[in-house]
Order: sequence, then C-alpha cells, then structure tokens
Amino acid sequence: MTLWLVFALMTAAAIFAVLLPLGLRGSPSSDGGEASVYGDQLAEIDRDVASGQIGKPEADAARVEIGRRLIAAANQEARLALTSNTTWRRAAAVLALVGLPVLTIAVYLPLGSPRLGDFPLAERSRAPDGTQPLEAMVAQVEQHLEKNPTDGRGWNVLAPVLVRLGRYDDAIMAYRNAISYAGDTAERHADLGEVMAAAAGGVITADAKSEFERAVALDANDAKASYFLGLAAEQDGRRADAVSIWQAMLDKAPQNAPWRAAVQAALTRVTGATAPVLSNDTMAAANGMAAGDREAMIRSMVERLATRLKQNGNDVEGWLRLVRAYMVMGDRDKARGAEASAREAVANDSERLKQLKEGLKNLGLDG
Repeated sequence: MTLWLVFALMTAAAIFAVLLPLGLRGSPSSDGGEASVYGDQLAEIDRDVASGQIGKPEADAARVEIGRRLIAAANQEARLALTSNTTWRRAAAVLALVGLPVLTIAVYLPLGSPRLGDFPLAERSRAPDGTQPLEAMVAQVEQHLEKNPTDGRGWNVLAPVLVRLGRYDDAIMAYRNAISYAGDTAERHADLGEVMAAAAGGVITADAKSEFERAVALDANDAKASYFLGLAAEQDGRRADAVSIWQAMLDKAPQNAPWRAAVQAALTRVTGATAPVLSNDTMAAANGMAAGDREAMIRSMVERLATRLKQNGNDVEGWLRLVRAYMVMGDRDKARGAEASAREAVANDSERLKQLKEGLKNLGLDG
C-alpha cells in the first residue's frame, strides 16, 4: 500500500510540473505580421506630409483607411493566437492528466512486481538460507524436465534430492519416470519402495512391497529390498519370515557390510534376544550349568572378546556385540567404555564408523 501511495505522489508531481507552465500567460509578440506592415505605412504617410509630397486631406484619408485595416488585422491575429493557444493547452493537459498515468502503468505492470511483499533492509542483509541453492537447483532441473520429460537421467538425479527436501509424492513420480525412461533396475525399484514407505510414515504398503519384490527379482542380493521385505513381514505379524530373511542376509554378507549392524539390530528386536556373544555350541553347553557357573563363563567369554578387540579393533560387529553384552549384564559403564574404544578404533575408517554409529543407535545409544 505504501508503494502505491509513493507512486501516486510521484505521478501527481509530474503532472503538476507539466501543467504549471500551461497556466502562465505569455506576452504577445510585438513584431512581424500584417499589423506591423500597416504600422510602417502610417509612419511613411507622416514622412510624406512632412516633405510636402501629399496634402493634409489626402494624408488624413489614408490614415483612416490604414487604421481601419490595422484594427481588423490585429483582431484577426488575436483570434488566431487565442484559438491556437487554447487548443495546445487542452491537448497538453489531457496528455498530462491521462496519458502520463496510463504510460506509467503500462510500463510498470510487465516490468515491475506489484504483488511482491515488503523486503526490508534487514532481510536483505541477512545471510541466505542454506537450502536455497538446493531448491534453486531443483527448480532448474524441473524446468528442464518440463521441456524434456523423457530425460531418464534427469529424473534419476532429481528423485533423491526431492526425498531430501521431504517432497515424497514428487519423488515417487520422479522415480517412476526414471524407471520408465532410464531403465528397469533393482536399485531404482528399491529406492521407489523406500520412498513409498517414507510417505506412509514407515509402513510398508502393498505398493511399496511390490517394488521391493521387483527389486529382488532383478537382483536377489539387493540389501535394501531384502531388508524392507523383512520389515514388511514383521509388520504383517510374520516374525518367523522376517527372521529368516534377515538371517539369510547376515549369513552371506561380508563382515564390513555397512548395513550389517542395522539388520542385526532388527533381528535382535524381532527375536527378543541380544546377538550371541558366545557360539551356539557354547550357549547350549552353558544351559546345563548352574547359574553362577554360567554367569562366570559368560563374563569370561566377554572379557576375551574385549581383549581380542583391543588387539584388532576393525571388527565393528564384535564391538557391537561387546556393547550389547555389557548392557545385558547391567554394566552400563563398561558399555560406554566399549563404545568409546570402538569409536577410537575405527575413527579413520569412514565406512566402519558409519556402520558403528548406526548399530549404536539401534542399541539405544547415541550414534
């Protein structure tokens, strides 16, 4: 509203500057024209009378005739000047009152931003939002894809960025287009299923499950799809199927697989037991022992595991088993100590550190 008031005042000032000179009367011209010629003739008659070339009666008659003509000429010039001056003033006034505002609006509307909100100086000097470059990039990619909707590579690049921005519905569409135009791969189907689950608040819907099944059909070793199929089985109440899927993943996974800790934690959650610190045979033998002997043996095995990890700290799963064992035994201080030692041991290996943090989160400790 303030902006429009300023524009109105500026327009009024411009109109006033144009109309002010039109209101001032100009002085009539004193030279040139028919009236000036008649004035010269009267002066010439006076000179002729003085020199005796004509008589006084003839001079008086000539003066009367020339005076009559002079008056008629003067009146004619005045009427013409008045008519011309009035027409010009009216045209200039109309142009100033109507033409100037119309011209101003015609120029401003296509070039200006009448609906743009106020942008104070404090806002302009504030550091830009960290997400702005990402959103600007997304807008550019979306504009490109509007003109080139079959660019599968573009959709494939855009989809994970939309997930990061929380635009799940748009991400689902982007993944579908990537599959249609860039190719049918297990990774893309697994990513699509994951976004569908995220959009549903973590629930593995029937559509998401279908995408995971397509991914496994294309690649039986796709870890993401297998994990979520296990999660779908757990949510459906088929705990035995979930255990079977996740245990099969662990059996054939390499020790340094970044997702191994997450799968182990999920398996522990479903079975209601911690990952075994002892082997199955040792646990079977321990079942026949007295409670005190069994506890002593377990503590001995845990301490041996701790000693081994001090010598070789690259075994992330071993560290997680040690932390879980201390927590089961109620020794939370030792669990925290093992956590600190594990972080220090894998600090220089980004993959192992990531695997460790994920496993600690699943144990209820800060990752």
